[in-house]
Amino acid sequence: MSLKLKITAIKPYPVRVGIRNQFLLKIETDQGIFGWGESGLTGREKAVAGAIEHYREFLIGQDAMQIGRIWQEMYRSQYFEGGRVLQAAISAIDIALHDIKGKALGVPVYELLGGKQRNVVPAFASTGDSAGEDAVDRAHELREMGFDAIRFFPIGQDSRDIFEPRQSIAATARILNKARAELGSEVVLGIDYHHRLSVAEAASFCSKLDRGVLDFLEEPIRDETPEAYESLRTMTDIPFAIGEEFSSKWQFLPYIERGIHQFNRLDVCNVGGLTEAMKVAGWSEAHYVDLMPHNPLGPVCTAATVHFAAAVPNFAWLETRAPERALGFDNSDFFPVQPQLEGAAYPVSDTPGLGVEVNEALLAKHSFTFWEAPHLRRNDGSVTNW
Repeated sequence: MSLKLKITAIKPYPVRVGIRNQFLLKIETDQGIFGWGESGLTGREKAVAGAIEHYREFLIGQDAMQIGRIWQEMYRSQYFEGGRVLQAAISAIDIALHDIKGKALGVPVYELLGGKQRNVVPAFASTGDSAGEDAVDRAHELREMGFDAIRFFPIGQDSRDIFEPRQSIAATARILNKARAELGSEVVLGIDYHHRLSVAEAASFCSKLDRGVLDFLEEPIRDETPEAYESLRTMTDIPFAIGEEFSSKWQFLPYIERGIHQFNRLDVCNVGGLTEAMKVAGWSEAHYVDLMPHNPLGPVCTAATVHFAAAVPNFAWLETRAPERALGFDNSDFFPVQPQLEGAAYPVSDTPGLGVEVNEALLAKHSFTFWEAPHLRRNDGSVTNW
């Protein structure tokens, strides 16, 4: 077999799998080797599909083995480069190319990233949308499953219409204080505020927590202005987990260089694929920032992120869903071979490529369903962040 594999087809599949859409991508080559990728821009999959069409025009016929050069051509060969839509498309293509190259060389993807540094990838799980008393009970269940890192969500997280930050922070702080008291000091506890607070509200929330309650505070405010996070940094010593929305190494730059955060919530399906993720990882290592990848999508994203996690030294936990929650993202009819949790960790697959199989025929029978995130308001009628 020649090590030059000509790209012959790029097939996007934005389809409903379980309770939400997944954007899957298949790249085929002239030697019969194909690869799968995934995009993470949930709720805007049609926009990503449009970007894929543009890239497909000049990628057909290119050598699939030249991953880094293709990445640069996709990013630089346009005046309006970057942005979340284009980077989500690049991510899916880049991951699929890694799958192809691993299969062509007969090696798992982690070998393309420098080799395996760990045999299993530890994961954290979440209590679910509700942050009431039942969330503490759920945390006990997760501990019994073996999870030693657990994430909570705030009171009001599951609202479809009204979210009042000041009402949320007081009630949420009480629940978290109780959780720490019951679960003890050894378990890692965090919360994802989904960028719903202002700097003042986030500072107020932190002040209502007993000391040592939280090991990480995820996305308390929006990330467009690093200076706002720097201001909040002066008001609390709780480690920040930021970055799931970042779509390039350049977005990570101020946060890493200024020492603003301690955990990178990098998403390989949004940041620019494995090519860009490895650059962020190395930069983070130099500044002692740990990686805590965002992973709310399907098995292709999970597989790619497991390989990434296996290949980097500065890794904390991978986001996962507790296995008994039947949400359908990992439906084995669609994904007959996929990463499987063993306790609270993912074993690292030695199968060539990503080590995931996709039932393309079944994908083709399913359709895309438009979904819109809740448009939240405050009691006064003003719009607030989802």
